[in-house]
Amino acid sequence: MRTFKIAKHCAEYADDIAYAAGVAGGGALKGSHVVITGAGGLMGVTLTDTLLEAGCRVTAVVRNAGRLGGRLDDHLGDPAFDIVEQDATAPLPDGLRPDYIIPLASNTHPLAYSEHPVETMMTNIMGAKWALEKSRATGAMVIYPSSVEIYGNARGNDTFTEDYTGQLSLGTARSCYNESKRSCEAMCQSYAKEYGVRVRIARLSRIFGPTMLASDTKASSQFILKALAGEDIVMKSNGEQLYSYTYSADAAAAMLHIMLNGEDGEAYNVCSRKTNVRLRDFAEACAEICGRRVVFDIPSEAEAAGYSKATVAIMDGSKLEARGFAPRYEMRDAIGRTIKVLRESV
Repeated sequence: MRTFKIAKHCAEYADDIAYAAGVAGGGALKGSHVVITGAGGLMGVTLTDTLLEAGCRVTAVVRNAGRLGGRLDDHLGDPAFDIVEQDATAPLPDGLRPDYIIPLASNTHPLAYSEHPVETMMTNIMGAKWALEKSRATGAMVIYPSSVEIYGNARGNDTFTEDYTGQLSLGTARSCYNESKRSCEAMCQSYAKEYGVRVRIARLSRIFGPTMLASDTKASSQFILKALAGEDIVMKSNGEQLYSYTYSADAAAAMLHIMLNGEDGEAYNVCSRKTNVRLRDFAEACAEICGRRVVFDIPSEAEAAGYSKATVAIMDGSKLEARGFAPRYEMRDAIGRTIKVLRESV
């Protein structure tokens, strides 16, 4: 796993975290203990920083602390922060008594799906199981991070409301991700029904931001990496795919909003109308910001096996907006902030 040591001193990043933490204004989460698995990933780092800023105590569960690349080192020595080193497929330690659990650990990019489909499934399923078992034992609330991938491909130009079911193919190992996420949602509802576990589901759209991993093979991440390297942006298709994206700070803010204002047993789309764009629009924004151009290339067989087959995947965020959440960032601003912070990172 290649990482960036995030330039958290950058004004844009500090502003992002202050905004997201501000969702818990008035100290609503202050003193709460939150366990985050996969804390070294894109959303894991953003949420850790946000929750600490909001006055929470955070236990970061990571598989290998030595491979974090300094992404959480700025919190070492903070009495409100600690690290537990273990695999997400193992039970959470007996001594943990959190108020909230966020099981983020997952393979979240195409090459990982393609090369490690079994591990992808088991990390998702076992990670959810042990979060729910800890909730059952302690009364903690689980904020389950699901995915737009559960919807599959739209039928025509439909948008994805929380009760929507699109078209999915089970004919390839690529289904390891979306089907395991679907199973995890069913597991959440089953634990809630049978054991009274408190769970709220955040269905994340395609997330991007400055806490991304350098090893991320998602198309949007590759566009950003190419732009940072001063190279042309390489498209692996004609780029007409229309997707919902969300900037990481907006996603973190939305998850805090769900923690505080959601309802138990409910799923909420985490997305923004401001960042619904075609894939080529995303690429062209990256290229324009960095003075480069967009070119086209055909993916390798291994890469293509991991890519989503969805051509339209637009989420409807009305349900969460009706509960008072308002995303902040426009697409160009979000991409520009991502690139600025990463330019100062190593």
